[in-house]
Amino acid sequence: MKKYNFINMMWFTLSRKRTYSLYILLLIAIACKDDEELLTDDVTITDDVVNTDDTVTPEEGFTVQYTSIYGGSQVDTFQAVAATQDGGFAALGHTQSVDGDVTDNDSQINKLWLVKADQDGVIQWSKTYGGSEDSRGTKVITTTDGGYAILGYSESSDGDMTENAGFYDHWIAKLDAQGNILWQKSYGFSGSDQAYGLIQTTDGGFFTSGFLDVTASQGEGNDGLQDPNNTNDNTRATLHGVGEFWGHKLDANGNLVWRRYYGGTNNDRSYEALQAPDGGILMVGNSESNDFDISDSQGSYDFWAVRLSASGDLLWERSLGGSQIEIAYTATTTPDGAYLLAGDTRSSDGDVTNFRGSADIWLVKLSDQGELLWEKTLGGSNFETTRGITQTPDGYAITGASRSLDGQVTTNNGQNDIWVVSIDQDGELLKQQSFGGNGQDFGYGITATTDGTLIIAGDTDSTSGPLVASKGATDAVIIKLN
Repeated sequence: MKKYNFINMMWFTLSRKRTYSLYILLLIAIACKDDEELLTDDVTITDDVVNTDDTVTPEEGFTVQYTSIYGGSQVDTFQAVAATQDGGFAALGHTQSVDGDVTDNDSQINKLWLVKADQDGVIQWSKTYGGSEDSRGTKVITTTDGGYAILGYSESSDGDMTENAGFYDHWIAKLDAQGNILWQKSYGFSGSDQAYGLIQTTDGGFFTSGFLDVTASQGEGNDGLQDPNNTNDNTRATLHGVGEFWGHKLDANGNLVWRRYYGGTNNDRSYEALQAPDGGILMVGNSESNDFDISDSQGSYDFWAVRLSASGDLLWERSLGGSQIEIAYTATTTPDGAYLLAGDTRSSDGDVTNFRGSADIWLVKLSDQGELLWEKTLGGSNFETTRGITQTPDGYAITGASRSLDGQVTTNNGQNDIWVVSIDQDGELLKQQSFGGNGQDFGYGITATTDGTLIIAGDTDSTSGPLVASKGATDAVIIKLN
């Protein structure tokens, strides 16, 4: 029998002279299956690149252009990727390495790590950003001036981070085309405040989303009532508890225009933000609450979508899910002006109509008025989840991880494999493929390039099999597919 860990979620409070609320999401999968030979691809591994036969099988329809490994001798990961106009990409994550591909790090403390590579995956430049404390990268986007904006969270108040209010703060930096910082800002209070969603808005500014430890902030983090004409009660008379969706609207120079938090008395976290057709914002994530801003809780944890006006006022909110746990990690706009939310589900009831087992990738399409248009599950009998989605000419491409070897998953190389899926505009499966070795392999970011290919960013700690961490304990991974 092969045994894997189980899925659970756990939060705890960490005491460090004062009490901080630290919310740690542990995603672990359990399944036992009979001994059987795991399917593997016929590949040759070099120091940096896995050269894969371009033969396309009917059930695994992607053509692999290359698989590249990046990093040094310690732990390195890519959490996000953006296509660049030259056909290459910029990948962001964090690193503990001071060697290998990491050329400007001076300590084994996590720093944000940004890599710019050409269309063949060859590094053109690499930069780290951080200070003397832990700093992590979560999102990179290209900007209209040819540069980049990067997002993450940090404990540092030195180096590239000029201030910190305590524990983790949201951190955003605007970069030029060579990765040099033009400006940077930190936002937070004394608790664990983490940022994940980043867009450049149509007015040239930016919007970031994440979550706020509102217990540690003692209710601070909203500024709506500074405007006497704003009737949206953004200063809660009764404190919400634990974590809140927290959004910041910035101008083009990083100055704060407004900030809002939304949620209830339990744990609510935003992982993605989208620009709405009218210039407003959609924040996406999960909610454990059933009070305050949450009006239609479905179960334990739900997908939660929060639609804001361009000035940050709440227009509508929608909870989706079943009686178990649903978490929305990513989302994209659709060609018809709607939204496609993606994450995972453990439910077989409520809004979930075709549960496949353990945990499935769950896709939900919402109209701009919050109406549920359709929902789909993807996966097998074991554990699947997603962290990245992007539009493609024929629909959407999704990446995450899979432990299954049945259902819609035809290959598993060990434990978690990076799983890449293509679907049409109605959510129907077009093709899928798994990539991995004997360990934990995970896809976090995905983007479509100017030449019509897909770039997947993630990490691996595998020591054998088709995908191997050849540089350190955990290496960053880029996979380019047709």
